[in-house]
Amino acid sequence: MALIADGAHNLTDVLGLAAAWLATVLARRAPSARYTYGLGRSTILAALSNGVLLLVATGAILLEAVERLIDPAPVAGGTVMIVALIGIAINGFTAWLFMSGAKDDLNIKGAFQHMLADALVSVGVVVAALVISFTGWNRLDPAISIVISVVIVAGTWGLLRQSVGMSLDAVPEGMDAAAVRGYLEALPGVTEVHDLHIWAMSTTETALTGHLVIPGAHPGDGFLRSTCEQLQKRFRIGHATLQIEIDAAGACRLAPADVV
Repeated sequence: MALIADGAHNLTDVLGLAAAWLATVLARRAPSARYTYGLGRSTILAALSNGVLLLVATGAILLEAVERLIDPAPVAGGTVMIVALIGIAINGFTAWLFMSGAKDDLNIKGAFQHMLADALVSVGVVVAALVISFTGWNRLDPAISIVISVVIVAGTWGLLRQSVGMSLDAVPEGMDAAAVRGYLEALPGVTEVHDLHIWAMSTTETALTGHLVIPGAHPGDGFLRSTCEQLQKRFRIGHATLQIEIDAAGACRLAPADVV
C-alpha cells in the first residue's frame, strides 16, 4: 500500500506536469477576438485540476489503507524497496533539473519542491519495507500509506487554496494590496484612488485596474507610462490599466468600496 500510495502520487505528478506543460503552451498563444487576454488562465486551471486530482487519489489510498489496517496482507519487502529506490532516483533527478530555475519562477519552484518531497516520501517507503522485511509487521505498510497520504494532503492544500483563490480573482499571494494602493495615492497630484482591482491573469502574470483622481488636468502619457513601469518594477504587476479622473466634484459610480 505504501508503494501504491507513492506510485499514485507520482502518477498524479506526471499528469500534473503534463497539464502544466500544456497550459504553458496555451498561455503563449496570442490573444484573439474571443479570448482577449489570451489563454494565460489555463495555467490556473491546470494548477486547480492538479490539486483536485491529488486529493481524489489520496482519498482512495486512505480508504484502502484503513481496510488493510483492519485486515493486513503480506508485503513483498524486497520488491517494494527496489521500486521505491527507482522512485527516489527519478524524483531526485527531476528535482535537480528544476533546481536552477526555482529561484526566479514560482511555477518552477513549486515543481521543484513537489519533486523533492516525492523523493523524501519514497525514502519513507524504503524504510518501511526494510522494517517489514526484518519484523514481518505488515500493518506498518498501510500505516506508512496513511502517513504519506497526510503528507500529500498537507502539501496539496496550499496549491489548492492558492489556485482556487486565483480562479476567483483574489489578490495573488505575496502581493501587498495596501502597499500598491499607498504607492498610487502618493503619486504627484493624486487625491484619491478607487475601483482598485488586482488579480492573476495566469500563475505568473498579474493585472491591475484602478481610477486615479487628479483634479485640474490630465497628467499626460508620460505619467501613465512611468506609473506602469514602477508597478512592474516594485510589485511585478505587468498589465496595469489606469483611468484618470480630473473632475474631483463629479462622483464616480464605482468609487464606493462595495461597488464592483
